[in-house]
Amino acid sequence: MEIRELKYFLAVANEGSISGAAEALFITQPSLSRQMQNLESEVGGALFVRGNRRITLTERGKLLKKRTEELLELYEKAVSEVSAPAQDVSGEVCIGGGETPAMRSVIEAALNVRRAHPKVKFRFFSGDSSSVTEKLDKGLIDFGVVIDGENLSEYRSLRLPTGDRWGALMRSDCPLAECETITPPNLNGMPLICSDQSFAKGLISRWMGEDNEKLNVVATYNLLYVGSQLVQDGMGIAVCLEGIINTCGSGLVFKQFSPPIQTHVDVIWKKYAVMSKPAELLLNELNNICK
Repeated sequence: MEIRELKYFLAVANEGSISGAAEALFITQPSLSRQMQNLESEVGGALFVRGNRRITLTERGKLLKKRTEELLELYEKAVSEVSAPAQDVSGEVCIGGGETPAMRSVIEAALNVRRAHPKVKFRFFSGDSSSVTEKLDKGLIDFGVVIDGENLSEYRSLRLPTGDRWGALMRSDCPLAECETITPPNLNGMPLICSDQSFAKGLISRWMGEDNEKLNVVATYNLLYVGSQLVQDGMGIAVCLEGIINTCGSGLVFKQFSPPIQTHVDVIWKKYAVMSKPAELLLNELNNICK
């Protein structure tokens, strides 16, 4: 199984047809069909369901597509790192993280690296803790930014200087918008929109205490942008971190919880990772900021 064959397979999967993929790849259709047949023989089963007009993927094909995308991303990352000119500091640093205002420290560090080394580039990936650690474990990103991360002993880590404060995002015409802070009884029976991350669910349940049974979760979100849209459209109140959504002129207000909930944020990386020069520079900047 060669890189070229996997690129061809991905083209067929994305185009949905041999003819469309062959045209995009500038090769003949019979040649591409033959290579896909060889690939199916190599993996020991069908990768495609061939219809009259469109090709779809089998379960085996869907798995290979996912793994191929990961492999090619890692391959391109490796090529970019080793092909960088020795006399220049250049290359790309990949960072994955959840939605958190603490990401500003990482952005500040990245800006400092860019000022000193303009050829360095950064790629940011947004996702929850599980997707971030999965990409980190596979070598697809250099650093992960996690909120109240668990099992950090598996990684090396650096705690960012600013944590996150939790509260409620609501419309300005909501009755709770007049409150200075939000207490557990305030949320009894109110329609809530919560993060679907497991740590967040546990955090809010513990904060609610004996009022936990009165939680009325009507929707969940993965990224808060969607959660804020649900709030604007009147579905409920979003339980979220402060500072992610700019409430100025939005018709929304944010109120902190009382008693307060504050979480910590860590930058993590693989224990035995061989870092590129740009990644080392970013880590040095992060250490300086955290000091």
